[in-house]
Order: sequence, then C-alpha cells, then structure tokens
Amino acid sequence: MEHQSIFTVGQVNQYLKAKLDGDRILSAIAVRGEISNYKKYPSGHHYFSLKDGEGALKCVLFRSSAQRLRFQPENGMRVIARGRITVFPRDGQYQLYADSLIPDGVGELYVAFEQTKARLYEEGLFNEEHKKPIPAYPETIALITSAAGAAVHDMIRILKARWPVAKVLLLPVRVQGAQAPAELVGALRYANAHQLGDVIIIGRGGGSMEDLWAFNDERLARGIYQSEIPVISAVGHEPDVTIADFVADLRAATPSNAAELSVPDWRELSQYIGQLSTRLRTAVSSRLDEERGRLRRLSENRVMTDPMTSIRDKRLLLDWQQGRLTGRIQALTQTQHSRLAGLAAGLDAMSPLKVLARGYSLAVDEEKQLLQSVNQVKLGQKIELRLSDGSVDCIAMKKRKDVADDASEKTEL
Repeated sequence: MEHQSIFTVGQVNQYLKAKLDGDRILSAIAVRGEISNYKKYPSGHHYFSLKDGEGALKCVLFRSSAQRLRFQPENGMRVIARGRITVFPRDGQYQLYADSLIPDGVGELYVAFEQTKARLYEEGLFNEEHKKPIPAYPETIALITSAAGAAVHDMIRILKARWPVAKVLLLPVRVQGAQAPAELVGALRYANAHQLGDVIIIGRGGGSMEDLWAFNDERLARGIYQSEIPVISAVGHEPDVTIADFVADLRAATPSNAAELSVPDWRELSQYIGQLSTRLRTAVSSRLDEERGRLRRLSENRVMTDPMTSIRDKRLLLDWQQGRLTGRIQALTQTQHSRLAGLAAGLDAMSPLKVLARGYSLAVDEEKQLLQSVNQVKLGQKIELRLSDGSVDCIAMKKRKDVADDASEKTEL
C-alpha cells in the first residue's frame, strides 16, 4: 500500500490559493451579478455578494479601489465586477477581490449623476425658495472658469459689449480633471470671503459627460448652495445638464448666454430711458396744459373779476340769518313769559297765605311743626296761632275731638 501524504489545513488552503492565483482566467476575471448583503466598514473596505439565479459569490472591494468609485453601490443593483478570485487562507473561502465596479447596462457616470441628484434634491438644495435674485445692474461680475478656454473670451466680449460700465474679474481654475472640483469650490469661497462680485458666473464650454464631470461634484453643489453671492451656472451647450445647474440661482444654456443674463444691454436700456423721457415730457406738457386751462377758468370766474360780489352776497345772507334769529328769539321769549305767568298764577293760588287771607289760621308747636290733629297737642302746651296779619301765642286749656262716625258729636279730652 502506497504511503499517502498528510497536509495541514493551512497547507491545503495555500495550495488552493496558489492554484487559483496561477489560473489565467481567475486572475483577471469580470463577473456580472446583483449586489446583496452590501456593507461598508469604517476602514473604507466594501464587502458584498454577487448573485444570480444559479448561485452567489462573495466579494471585497478594498478602500484604495473604492475611492475611485463615482457612484454608491446599493443592494439590488446589477453591476460588473472586475478583479481576481482567490482563497483567503485563514478561513479557506474563495472570493472575488474586485479592482473596479461599474453598473451593468448604464454608464457609471450616469448612475453617479442620478444618485447625487436624488440625494441633493431630498436635502432641498434645488428648492426655488433658496434661489437668490440676480442683481439688475451689477457693478462687478466674477468669472470662475478656465483662463485658456474659448468660453471666457466669449463671456468677456459679451459683457463689455452689453454693459461696459461693469468690472469683470476672472478667477482662473481648472474645469476638468481630478483637481477641478477642489479648485472650483476654492474659487467660490474666495469670491464670497472677499465679496469680489455682485454676481458669479461659473462654468466652461461644452464636452462629454466625462469632461463636464467636475460640475457634477457634490462639493461644488454645496459650495454653490452656500454662496452668499448669486451664482449663474454656464456649463457646456444647451442640452448639457449638470448638478451645478440645478443648485445655481440661475441656469444659462451656454457661457455666452450666462453673460447675456447677468447684465442688461446698455443700448436697450438707453432706448428705454429715451422712451421714458418722451413719456415724461408728454405727461408734463399735458399737465401744464391742464393747469393753464384751470387757471384761465379761475381767472374768468366772477370772484376773480369782482371780488366784492361774494362779500356783498355774504352780507345779505348774514342780514337774513340775523333777522330770522332775532324773530325766533323774540317768539321764544314771549312763549316763555306766558308760560312763566301761568305757573306764577297757579303757584299763587296754592299759597297758604291766600288761605289765611280768607279767614283761616295755622297752629304750630314750639318747634314750628304744623299741628294737624288734637293728638299732637298736650294740655298746657304753648301753641302759636298764625293769622293773615300776624300770630298769637296760646296755651292749650282744653281739647275736643270730633267723632269719626258722627261729625256732629264731640268728645272732651
């Protein structure tokens, strides 16, 4: 019986690793599948599985490769992963060590564009209420673009032709490549920190999606959103759309169009001022004619030709009013005199003195209280008897009271 070699687990795994590493197909393979169990660790490494209807394959994308991704992998996304398949000796499991990851069926840049746009839209960076108005007559325009491109020359030419009184400042930056987003953001911050313009135009000429990619960078989008100075985006040709266009306060179809939108045309403004001047002269002339006519009518008025006429009329009216008032006062006085006489006569008729003059008298006690009943008088009490021409002091010697049911009978008290 032939002697059989015995291997350790580690040796087996290393043997399998060497076999797989030496396989030409597995050392540079592209695998299509759907992402599942996707996780991104704090280390920056991405772990996930690729699956289809027949199986699953574990994958890892290390941080160095993941930094080159332009989109965010998600569960359920169909992708093509390129890399090598080998065994991890520690656990004996084989997996795909991916070097790159691209969406399957659509371009990587398109997916990244849509993901960034959706995320910023949800955060409200595209909302109209955040957009600042473009000043009508800017004194300074800041251009953030490449100093070497044709776009900057077109913008400067148009700005000088349309609004020569404005000052144009150029902040030269790279508009393409890996360093472009950082330079664009830096120029935006610098312009705001030093208040270099009343409006900022940021952009470049046309190109492919790859050429315009710096203007889809999330850092630039947030820089435009945070700008205190109004920003006009001027990227590419009219069909080209970037994230910067959605965030900017105003989107121009081209850099030349941005220059036209940022300033008025002095010729149109001059024509408009001329029209206003004509309208003003017409309005003033019309008003003067109107006031001259009014002055003429006033000068022909009787008050102006014979001022005393009005005074005489007022005097006549005053005399008439005075006569009416005097007659009214006399009639009212006569009426009141008659009423007073009637009231005086009635009051005199009811006077106690009239009663006394007819032979009657009044008896009062020492407190001058009128005595109306014998019950108020005590025998020996002093009583004052008032007559029409004086009074008599008396002393009550005797009281008699009339019987209520028979006035002819009296009772002595």
